[in-house]
Amino acid sequence: MTLPSRKMLLANGGCLLLLAWLYGGDVSDALRSRTAEVAAFTEPPSLVRPAGVLILGALALGGGLWGLIKRRGDDYKGYRLLPIVLVGALFVDLVVAERRTPLGSVDMASLALRSFQEQAQELATPTAVPAEPAVLNPLLEKLGRPPYLVRGQPVSQYTLQVRQDCNGPVSEAPGLQPGTLIYCVAPGRQGAWITLVGLPGGQRFGSPAVMSANGEVRFALVEPVIPGEGEGDPGMGMDPAFREEEEDEEEAPPAASSGGTDARPGP
Repeated sequence: MTLPSRKMLLANGGCLLLLAWLYGGDVSDALRSRTAEVAAFTEPPSLVRPAGVLILGALALGGGLWGLIKRRGDDYKGYRLLPIVLVGALFVDLVVAERRTPLGSVDMASLALRSFQEQAQELATPTAVPAEPAVLNPLLEKLGRPPYLVRGQPVSQYTLQVRQDCNGPVSEAPGLQPGTLIYCVAPGRQGAWITLVGLPGGQRFGSPAVMSANGEVRFALVEPVIPGEGEGDPGMGMDPAFREEEEDEEEAPPAASSGGTDARPGP
C-alpha cells in the first residue's frame, strides 16, 4: 500500500479550495439576495446550481478521503473526482454565462439614468427645463425595470420624485425605494439634477441610498437649450453643473456635462 504523491494532494486541495470559494460564494449571494433589504441583482441568483456543485464536491472529497484512509496510490481514480467536478462546473457556468447580460446593476442603472436625462433634455426650452410630474412621468416607460431586488423581489418599475428650488443634486434620500429617480429642479427652472436611488457603487447588498461612485454622487444634468449651440454630450461626473451667466455671453464658458455635490446653478 502507498500514499498519493504530493502533486496529487496539492491538485485536489487546490480544486477543493476553488470549489468552496466560487460556489460557496454563489450560495451565499443567493441566500443574501433573498433576505437583504436591497440587492444589486435583476433577479435572485440561482441557489440550486451552486448548491448542487458543492454537494458533488463533498461526495468527490469523500471519495478522495476514502482513498487516503485505504492508503491508495496515484492510480486510484477517486483522486480525480474533485478536478472532474470543478472542470464540469466551470464548463456549465461558461455555457450559462452566454445567456446572461454582460452589464451589472450599476451599469444598467447608469444607462437608465442617462436615458431619462436625454429624454428630459429633449423637452427643455431656451428658457427652462421641464418640471411638471405629468410631463416627466411618461418618460419612465422606456427605462425598463430597475436592476435591484427588495427582500428578494424584483423592483417592478422606476418611479419619479420631482423636487423644486434645489441647489444641487440630492445626496441622501431616506425612505425612498430603489429605482426612484429624483428630479431636482433649480430655481427658475434653469436646470435640473437627476439622481437615482439604488446602492452605492461597489456594494451588492445594503440599504437604499443615492447611487454613487468612489464616494461621489452620480447624477445627470438637464439644461435649457441654448440657441445656436449643439446639444453636446451631457453626462455624469464631478464638474460644475450649470452655466455661469457672464456679462459678455459670447465669452461664457460652455456648460459642463456633469457635476458634483457642490454644483450650483447660475443666476
